Parts: sequence; C-alpha cells; structure tokens
Amino acid sequence: MLTGTADVERLARSAPRLERYLAEPMVLEDVALFQLVLEMRNGAREAVLPPSLHPTVPPTLSLQVWDVADSPWGPFRMAVSRVSCRAGVRARGFTTAAVVSSAPACDGLRGALGYPARTGEIAFVHGYSGVEATVRIGDGCALRCHAIDPEPIGADDAQYTGTLNLAQAPAGLRLLQVEFDVVPDRAERLRARLEAFDAAAWGEPLLDPYFVVAASLARGRVTFAPLRFALRVDELAFTGTESIAGQG
Repeated sequence: MLTGTADVERLARSAPRLERYLAEPMVLEDVALFQLVLEMRNGAREAVLPPSLHPTVPPTLSLQVWDVADSPWGPFRMAVSRVSCRAGVRARGFTTAAVVSSAPACDGLRGALGYPARTGEIAFVHGYSGVEATVRIGDGCALRCHAIDPEPIGADDAQYTGTLNLAQAPAGLRLLQVEFDVVPDRAERLRARLEAFDAAAWGEPLLDPYFVVAASLARGRVTFAPLRFALRVDELAFTGTESIAGQG
C-alpha cells in the first residue's frame, strides 16, 4: 500500500493556526472558479504527501483560480495548488499552497479553513472566449495559464473533490477536511495550456505537472460547509479520523 513519505515537520512550518473550527456555513457569492487538472511525473507521487494519505496513480495536480465578488472579507481572488490523493478510500486533494489577493481574505481563509495562504497578485480574466490567469508572488511569476474554446456542460458535470488543509488546530497538527458545494449558473469545459509554473512557489519543488488532463470553469455560488472531520497527519484515515463537528 502506497503512503506519503513527506517530512511532517517540514510540512508543518507553513501550517496556519486555527483558534476554533468553522461551525456555520460560509457563503461566497458570484464566484468564477477555474480548475486545471494536470498529470505529474512519478517523482512527486509519495514524496509530497504526509504519511496519512495515499497517492493516486497516476499522480495529478489540480490548480484552482477563484474570482470571488462577495465574501465575509469582501471581494478577492485566490489560487490554490492541490495534489490528488486518497484518505482511506475517499478522493481528496492535499493543499500545498494558496495565494490570495487581499490581506483580509488571506487571514480569514487561514483562520477559518486552514488554507496555507499568503498574499500575492492574481490576474484572472474569464469571458466568452476563455480564461487567462497569472499569479505573481513578489517579483516572480508563480503560475501562468490560459484556456480557450469553452463548451457548455451540465451543472453537475464540474466535479470538485474535498480538500485537506494542514493546520495547527485546537487538538494539534491536523489535516482539516474542507468541503464546498458549487451551485453554478453555468459551467464549461475548455482546452487549456500551462505556460509557466514555479513549483517552489507552490510549496513543493518536486511538483512537476506536464500534461493537461481537464479544465473547467463554473460561475455561481459556493458554500463552505462547517468543518466536521480532521485527520491525524501520521496515522491512516481508517483509524486517525476524528469528528470535530460542533466544536467551533
């Protein structure tokens, strides 16, 4: 059975701290969510995941770029990198890094949901002809991609797996299971190309995406559910999953 081999102490250095768990739904209105899924080379398969998680075969990386018009912290943009994995038998994405365009949203996402976020510049254009996205951290380009030829798909055809964020939680270092529901007004698939990707900027120099698998864009409302489960970082999900529902 394949399991992650990443150094937990190293991963914990960028883990945000939560004073309490999100106990009520959090709604984001008028959201454009672009997701790009890419296959990675096997060198990053186990090495980028903590020991509690199982890598997928082949390993994949999902890059998400969000444009949020209305949130508890005002409008913001966010870009997230997630490595595909399984917690037990359930498909998940382990977050390696997140970049947020505004300081209030960055602090809020770290403190409410455990995203390992830092501020950066995000240019995100989405329209009838496609998508262009660029993420800059300081003077460096962390990500640049574009997608064209949007084709409408069904509202249920854009799928998003649950997210695992490593955080210093009230019970200690834990992987928080973050779930969100997308209710799209419209959704599209696109043909995408990754033009620039700085692996180190996304928290893991071993990340090596090289082949585009799928790209989609959904527009609508996103609701983050209250946090219900946390996983011990060094124990498999079958025995290391803890209920945190109602502990906000």
